Amino acid sequence: MDVTDAGTGAAGDGFTPLQVLRSLDSGPRGLLETGAEERLARLGENVLPAWRPVSWPRRFLGSLRDPFTSVLLCLGLVSALVTAWGTACVTLVLVLISCLLRSGEEHRADRSTAALRELVATTATVLRRTSADAAPRAREVPVADLVPGDVIRLGPGDLVPADVRLLRASGLTVHQSALTGESAPVPKHPVESPEPPVSSSGPFAQPHLCFQGSSVTSGSGTAVVVATGGDTRFAAAHDGRARRRTTSAFDRSVQGISWTLIRFMLLTPPLVLMANAALRGRGLETLPFAVAVAVGLTPEMLPVIVTTALARGAARLARTNGVIVKRLPALHDLGAVDVLCLDKTGTLTEDRPVVEGSVDGTGRPDPEALRWAAVGALWTLELAELPAPDALDEAVLDAAQDDAEAGDESSPLSLYDGVAALPFDPVRRLATAVVRQPGRPGIHTLVTKGAVEAVLDRCVLEGRERERLLALAAREAERGLRLLAVARADRPARTGAYTPADERGLTFLGLVTLRDLPAPSAADALGVLAARGVAVKVLTGDHPGTASRVCHDLGLRPGDVVTADRIDVLSGEELARLAGSTTVFARCTPEHKARIVAALRAGGHTTGFLGDGVNDLPALHAADVGICPRNAVDVTREAADVVLAEKDLTAIDRAVVAGRRSSGNIATYLRVTLSSNLGNVIAMLTAGLLLPFLPMLPAQVLVQNLCFDAAQLAFAFDRPAASVLRRPTVLRPRDFLRFITGFGLLNAAADLATFGVLTLALRDPAAPDDETAFHAGWFTENLLTQALVMVLLRTGRTAAERRAGGPLRAAAAGLAAVGVLLPLTAVGPLLGMSALPPLYYLLLGTVLGLYAAGLSAARRRDDRRRDDRRPYDGERGRCGSTVSGGRPG
Repeated sequence: MDVTDAGTGAAGDGFTPLQVLRSLDSGPRGLLETGAEERLARLGENVLPAWRPVSWPRRFLGSLRDPFTSVLLCLGLVSALVTAWGTACVTLVLVLISCLLRSGEEHRADRSTAALRELVATTATVLRRTSADAAPRAREVPVADLVPGDVIRLGPGDLVPADVRLLRASGLTVHQSALTGESAPVPKHPVESPEPPVSSSGPFAQPHLCFQGSSVTSGSGTAVVVATGGDTRFAAAHDGRARRRTTSAFDRSVQGISWTLIRFMLLTPPLVLMANAALRGRGLETLPFAVAVAVGLTPEMLPVIVTTALARGAARLARTNGVIVKRLPALHDLGAVDVLCLDKTGTLTEDRPVVEGSVDGTGRPDPEALRWAAVGALWTLELAELPAPDALDEAVLDAAQDDAEAGDESSPLSLYDGVAALPFDPVRRLATAVVRQPGRPGIHTLVTKGAVEAVLDRCVLEGRERERLLALAAREAERGLRLLAVARADRPARTGAYTPADERGLTFLGLVTLRDLPAPSAADALGVLAARGVAVKVLTGDHPGTASRVCHDLGLRPGDVVTADRIDVLSGEELARLAGSTTVFARCTPEHKARIVAALRAGGHTTGFLGDGVNDLPALHAADVGICPRNAVDVTREAADVVLAEKDLTAIDRAVVAGRRSSGNIATYLRVTLSSNLGNVIAMLTAGLLLPFLPMLPAQVLVQNLCFDAAQLAFAFDRPAASVLRRPTVLRPRDFLRFITGFGLLNAAADLATFGVLTLALRDPAAPDDETAFHAGWFTENLLTQALVMVLLRTGRTAAERRAGGPLRAAAAGLAAVGVLLPLTAVGPLLGMSALPPLYYLLLGTVLGLYAAGLSAARRRDDRRRDDRRPYDGERGRCGSTVSGGRPG
């Protein structure tokens, strides 16, 4: 049997430590150096499966998978086949620019992310022998050189370098929040014959197993390595299957819009050819015109504008806020997020407890329990030689110092002399300090504090006193408080050592209650996110009461807290409904978090997930956009789409705003160009059937598209109105189709009205001279209407907001100037256009005035309709209780 299979299988399925060692062909004295070297050569280094960096050429070719880019490439090739070289060259240049911009920006983000990588651990203390008869020698070896069967030593502050099973331990506690999300250290100790893990808790709750990615908080231990490298739980959390992302919100939106347009584009050339052949007797000579019309329907600049807008937003975030966007479309997804899922630890709280108060056995406030807890904390810290101060002890001492500064100096801590300390032990679940009280010679006082059940087991209690005190503790825990039970006992002074056996016959003093300290910026950030239509969901591994209390402290109404055991019995559809109406989920495993995020997406929401540990990887992959702080574990940073400078909701709000700015510009561009293009295509197809000649020559269509495309670059540099930032920006294909159809028909009406104007202004439109004038008139009108559309359909609720679009207004003015002046220059005759009579411009001004009035009225009606469909207000978004509807429009 392979040693890795043997060790992994024997680690927690009823095997004794000796059986595990035998299965790994090892022993308590460790491996031979030669055996370790042979295993290293055979099994490989103890390193995580590395993400192979994507080369720049491969990334460039990957950019071609974008739907619009692929369509443009096909149209360019078709244009080349029909010898429409101008159309082909312009289209292929647009494809090249888009791919260069996208691949270059993502390559830059990869370089920034690579600079953040850190090693999980660098060295480990391992026992090895030079020969079978030699004594084992402890030495430091690189973590990469560890192999299954190695016996290692763990001490305070060590990072667990591989998956191990404990052989011996003393007071060992391990912080495995990076794996499970639980903020409190977990006690670990050897077990002779372990029971199979409970499905709801998984292997991480097994006391005899420690996993790569966790760290030793206190105590020491000796363990045997059972899994390394890609066989560890740490690596399994981000294997190839887990890394495969589902389609993001941006991909879904763009693909939906793309395929709608592709259908139109595929139908257009055949329709043009058949209609001209049937009604006008024209043959393949209309093929270049048909291809030009299809190109005219395509938003050729979309890949360029999308990439430019997102790249500018990503660069601004990195420059001003230290936020790295690794995947450019993730910036759009941030702007579309309407549900943000996160853990409370380190995000909503500072991960630092503070004392709420202290109560006696009846539940009444009593400072005596806090004072004695502070005495015990002081001398435990002084005498126990802990590697790092315990967070609970520090919180108790801070509270006692605050009481002293407030005037309570009845019994200063400095009056007590420390004698001995029994540090916290995960098996005992308590700590004891032995002190001498002032004025009591010959008496030693034991001060014991720890878990409520453990302390009560060592107290002298009468009748049903234990049940009453446990009920009191349960009520305090339901309030979201951590509890520290305090007891004491007097003993005759002695010189011998104190042991846990002396922790008996104690007198219960009371409970010290502690709470998690909310992060200073969290409450304000939650309010801002709510005002932006982003509902926050708290997914935590902590106690329901603790999570609920934190939410109350921050003004986030938790409602009914749902625990993991309820999630297990729900179907996907039932969980989607529950997730939409629930704010807090407690006791969550990594799988629960991923299910909740996936259920929210299935319910029609665009989700973001903020996490920093390996336990968060499934949820990061399940979300539309995965977010992590810079100090997250290495694999989490690699899996995330967005890396924050720090774990702060304020930074997320800034990233959301940047995403909405970029998305708002993209959405405005799409609405403007698609409605204008559709109107022009409808008008040209109609006029082409009514006129004895083509309404516009292919070269004129190409030049018109080039001018419009160049002007539309301004969308990437526009600063959208404040109204765009108030709600998620989602590109819905159905909404776009409705918008572009309505406004496209309005644009076509203006174009066809121009057809009537040209008929009145020209003597004989069928004459050669008037044919060139007709082309010039329609060319001018098309560019002028497109300029009007750019200004009047720009995102913004008020006229003042629309007038603020400086780059767009300048680009529209330039476009209008080209439309009016180009036919009058020497270039006009080369393109088949001639000067127009003054009457035309007078009549055209009337048409454009009526068109502008109709456009403004239609825009106001569309704004009102979209406002009526908005499902969020600030308070409802903040409490997160009404998110179960569709995405906001």
